[in-house]
Amino acid sequence: MFKLYKNLKAVDWILIVCIVGITVAQVYFTMTLVDYVSGIVEAIQIAYSTEETGDIWYNGGMMILYAACSALCQVVTGFIASHVSSDLSRRLRSRVFTKVEGFSVAEVNKFSTASLITRSTNDIQQVQMANIMILRMLISAPITAIWAICKISATSWELTTAAAVAIVLLVIGILAIMLTVLPKFKVVQKLTDRLNGVTRENLTGIRVVRAYNAENYQQEKFDKANDDFTKVQTFTGRVIALMNPMMTIIMNGISLAIYLIGAYLIIDGTTKYAPIVSFMMLVTQVVMAFVMLLMMFIMLPRAMVAAKRINEVLDTPDSITDPETEKQTTETGTVEFKDVSFKYPDADGYVIKDISFKAEKGQTIAFIGSTGSGKSTLINLVPRFYDATDGEILVDGVNVKDLKQHTLHQKIGYVPQKGVLFTGTVAENIGYGGVTDRATIEDAAKIAEADEFIQHMEKGYESEIAQGGKNVSGGQKQRISIARAVATHPEIMIFDDSFSALDYKTDKKVRENLKEHLSGTTNLIVAQRIGTIMDADKIIVLDKGKAVGVGTHKELLETCDVYKEIALSQLSAEELGIKEVL
Repeated sequence: MFKLYKNLKAVDWILIVCIVGITVAQVYFTMTLVDYVSGIVEAIQIAYSTEETGDIWYNGGMMILYAACSALCQVVTGFIASHVSSDLSRRLRSRVFTKVEGFSVAEVNKFSTASLITRSTNDIQQVQMANIMILRMLISAPITAIWAICKISATSWELTTAAAVAIVLLVIGILAIMLTVLPKFKVVQKLTDRLNGVTRENLTGIRVVRAYNAENYQQEKFDKANDDFTKVQTFTGRVIALMNPMMTIIMNGISLAIYLIGAYLIIDGTTKYAPIVSFMMLVTQVVMAFVMLLMMFIMLPRAMVAAKRINEVLDTPDSITDPETEKQTTETGTVEFKDVSFKYPDADGYVIKDISFKAEKGQTIAFIGSTGSGKSTLINLVPRFYDATDGEILVDGVNVKDLKQHTLHQKIGYVPQKGVLFTGTVAENIGYGGVTDRATIEDAAKIAEADEFIQHMEKGYESEIAQGGKNVSGGQKQRISIARAVATHPEIMIFDDSFSALDYKTDKKVRENLKEHLSGTTNLIVAQRIGTIMDADKIIVLDKGKAVGVGTHKELLETCDVYKEIALSQLSAEELGIKEVL
């Protein structure tokens, strides 16, 4: 966990030094308070015979003063510790968020979305709570214990021996509890990931769950994850619950031993009552110091597990990185694949194999094939959501690996297969790529055939979009997504089966608008409908990751059986202009 402290700023380290100084002062006031307690006991004994109460008032006043100073030091320490811990947690959340934003899809899949959410929230919260305890207790407890033990050892060897036995028993109890719960804390964090994952999956797919009356099935999955989590939490809670009876037994035992031994020492004339009271308070301080350490040892293991999980995210090398020196582009609006092959991390076989083509500026290149043929995978290599395993992908004449991701993404307008909208207004969603001009936003909406339904919304372009676009239909969501890409005026447009949620009429109209208003833009289209790609300059037919046909619609009908089969499954031979169907 201490590896995370490199995220502390210089001012935080200064504040930590201040905490150490204030803590020393607080322990001094507490230890000195014990001396005044002893003094007031002696003053009371003297007052019985002399009726002089001056020393009682003096010692009592000093007790109140030192107690107030000690309390003030604790309050100041608490404020500073909370500030430093909260500031560190804020910085960690920001770093983890930024790191995750830079992850490729491969890294996100490696951790899972649910785990990344847990690491960004629950794990950092665990670290924050532990840091507060460390700054308040881990510094205070050893200083208090050492100071009190030094004062104790000067009192009586008999009493010191009794205190030492109690402390040894306390340490044994601490170690036993720590060694028992530490392995379970590692399991708890994994089970938290699993519980979050099941919950998120259920909420995300709630409509499908209800449509198939699968509530009981989902409930069983949740109950299994919940029960496993509860069992481990219950076990750790029961073990930690042993702390209270252990502390009660040790405190009562040491009190009984001190008063018993003290009584014999007083009778023997070796000591007086005041030192016994002082010794009792010092032993209490020592035991309380170890109690604070015990609480630390209970929280610290779980925080260390959480910190390790945070460091795993922060230390994960990005598989997709920017070049140190960016190459200058030599072309405009071109995309070229040179013998490109790709397979997913840890997978055995290639998803796409030996794909080569070039899209010139203003051309429309379409990709079609059966489900699982590698269409979406191929298109996702252009914006570097993944990097090609073999071969080269060139944008504007330069390998995408030699362009900074920011530069590459500025050239591309990307419309995913599933329309993704964010919380905010319609205008904010369309202008998500940094577009603020209202005229540009409205023009983009018109090209995407979204302006009409947006105008009918209650507040038009200022209407609120719910999280994930839950308050608009699939087709409306897709058209807003297309408008978002159009608004940035990219050199290259990528449509990953983005017209599937549109009806045929709207599909055709959007493509006509794109051709009219973005004539100089290169279009890469993944589609299932033949009607969407019939007018493409070049169609690449994929089958099991390989290009089995390249050409125009008419050419492929004559030369590619796979394409012809797909076409005939959607349109009649007459509509396709085929005289004879083989």
